[in-house]
Amino acid sequence: MDYEFIMRVKRHSADRRREGSTQMGEMIRPGLSRRLEREIAGDVYFDRFNRGRYATDASIYQITPSGVVVARTGDDVAAALDACREEGLPLTMRGGGTSQCGQTVNSGLIVDTSKHLNKLLELDVAGRRAVVEPGIVLDDLNRLLKPHGLWFPVDVSTASRATIGGMAGNNSCGSRSLRYGTMRDNVIAIDAILADGTAGRFAQLDQNAANEPPRELVAAMLALGRREAGEIAARFPKVQRRVGGYNLDALVPSDDPVNLAHLLVGSEGTLGVSTAIEIRLSPLPKATKILGACHFPTFRAAMEAAQHIVALKPTSVE
Repeated sequence: MDYEFIMRVKRHSADRRREGSTQMGEMIRPGLSRRLEREIAGDVYFDRFNRGRYATDASIYQITPSGVVVARTGDDVAAALDACREEGLPLTMRGGGTSQCGQTVNSGLIVDTSKHLNKLLELDVAGRRAVVEPGIVLDDLNRLLKPHGLWFPVDVSTASRATIGGMAGNNSCGSRSLRYGTMRDNVIAIDAILADGTAGRFAQLDQNAANEPPRELVAAMLALGRREAGEIAARFPKVQRRVGGYNLDALVPSDDPVNLAHLLVGSEGTLGVSTAIEIRLSPLPKATKILGACHFPTFRAAMEAAQHIVALKPTSVE
């Protein structure tokens, strides 16, 4: 390949990065940083070092944000969202940064929930439910639940770092999804803030939900589900571990009541940002464990055998 062409591309890329840094960072930094420092109880970072710390996650992407808010309360999240809306700046929520597709990096404002918004707020042992803040790490949560004989069973491989908020945003599934399902199956309700600043509890709707605030939003969502029910039924993949895209099928009328929290799950923060999540817990598995290791001559043979292994109803298949 022509050497001069490569150097021109590199120079152009460097120029664009400098332009982006000025347009998205330096030009808006003074006013926005002063406002956030006044309104935020948590930490606010607009220095180059801390912005660089949040420029990467577990993916291959690297994008330096304009600033970082380490939220201490739900009010901090709301204040950051208000400021970004008025500035016309993107806002990205961040938990453990364990996703490999770049969901937690952006040129706008990063809001980190993992340092302070990481508490177990409520625990109903008899009802097997809990309310948690979005920044709580899965392993930390399960350590708190273990003395009660309970656990949260969406056991992602990054459990030592992944947060419940991030897992809900991605609709994570874990290796035991055959038994316990995905995040959508284990989220009961979400306290969330919409882009316009409206805060609400998104949960299972009763028959009068369309007459309750925010009535216009609920009515529009239910109308969308009714209108597109045939298209959704025809085109949505009929697979258990469908974790990509919006869960529009959650709006389709069925025997089960509509739960708007299931629409937020998997939306990766594009429909709303969470401040609290109510989750369904499961009893801890019995100590007895059986592991079967199967060997196959080819990868294709292993794939073909998977359907027969699943028929045996194992807890997990890897």
